[in-house]
Amino acid sequence: MSTNWGGNLVYAAARLVEPASVPELQQLIPTLEEPRPLGSRHSFSRVDDTPGVQVSTASLPRSVQVDGGRRVVRVEGAVRYGELAPVVDRAGWALANLASLGHITVAGAVATGTHGSGDKVGSLATQVRALEVVDRAGGLRRLDADHPDLAGAVVSLGRLGVVTALELELEPTFEVAQTVVDDVPLDGVLADLDAVTSLGHSVSLFTRWTSPDVLDQVWVKRRTDQPAGPDPAEVLGGRPADGPRHPIPGVDPAPATEQGGVPGPWWTRLPHFRLDHVPSAGREIQSEWLVPREHGVAAVEAVRGMAARLAPVLQVCEIRTVAADGLWLSGSYGTDVVGLHFTWHLDPDGLAAVLPELEGRLAPFAARPHWGKVHREEELDAAALYPRWGDWLDLQRRWGVPV
Repeated sequence: MSTNWGGNLVYAAARLVEPASVPELQQLIPTLEEPRPLGSRHSFSRVDDTPGVQVSTASLPRSVQVDGGRRVVRVEGAVRYGELAPVVDRAGWALANLASLGHITVAGAVATGTHGSGDKVGSLATQVRALEVVDRAGGLRRLDADHPDLAGAVVSLGRLGVVTALELELEPTFEVAQTVVDDVPLDGVLADLDAVTSLGHSVSLFTRWTSPDVLDQVWVKRRTDQPAGPDPAEVLGGRPADGPRHPIPGVDPAPATEQGGVPGPWWTRLPHFRLDHVPSAGREIQSEWLVPREHGVAAVEAVRGMAARLAPVLQVCEIRTVAADGLWLSGSYGTDVVGLHFTWHLDPDGLAAVLPELEGRLAPFAARPHWGKVHREEELDAAALYPRWGDWLDLQRRWGVPV
């Protein structure tokens, strides 16, 4: 049996193939029934599953080529962020942001609209300047910034084919200092959420909802090439952490990236977890919903209203922000958003018991689920949530994909 990383899914795919080169992939994919690419298996939904054939990218080439003149890096589809970032940094460049962990493939993160956090930073997909895709007919297509299909093809859910390479936008390298504040009163945060999320380049609020009134931790990641700003502990009304922290209080902090305000390279601070440790908590289930920023406070209040129901099945909830973009299937299409992320215990029955109420509480705020995380897919009204949904269906048809 083939399973995902978190252990909550057994894939329904009839079989798995693992081509070792792009020419082999081109010859193979037209012969497959309902092919779907499979990367690092970090999706918790069935976005990378199929009743047909999964096409693993694990054995495809993994080169990284930095082009400083064009300020882009070409990344082949099997490359993970943890492999990409050090190469980019050694060349004197950086990515604007990273996801919470570096163990996922670039192609998979982009295709599912995965993101880091930051008021002024878009999802990881917004870094894409070009895509190379083997389509269902075996053709190798290149879409650059001028191609009319790029905005629809970047967050593609693996539907259009297998991404074999991407070009990502670069900026000069920078350092980040990360600080943690414990026991932050939630009412103060909600009274001025903008003041809190603007404390750094990336800000994450963590709570287990064991108390509806106090956040366990707030992590603030500040670029050292930007003005320092006010002391986070003073703004937040909490206590500066007296040592390293894991996002889940009480868990060994060794996997977490360095804190304590010690500056370090961007790629060693922007993720929450070090590359040489097991990311997050291990066996788990994840969900996330992205709500327009103007509804952020109300959405958090709605979740707080069921804190006692959530706490027994929850490991930790993370609240963060993402900037708007123009990618058709992005969770932040057309609007800045507040993300409410949930890392659950590996308890599918317990999650199933709270999921309808949670989604019902978030529905009035036009909450878009993260494509790669658990939500009630049968309840998703995609046409209502994504203004370009009709264009997305047309794009699939033009690429020869059944819809």
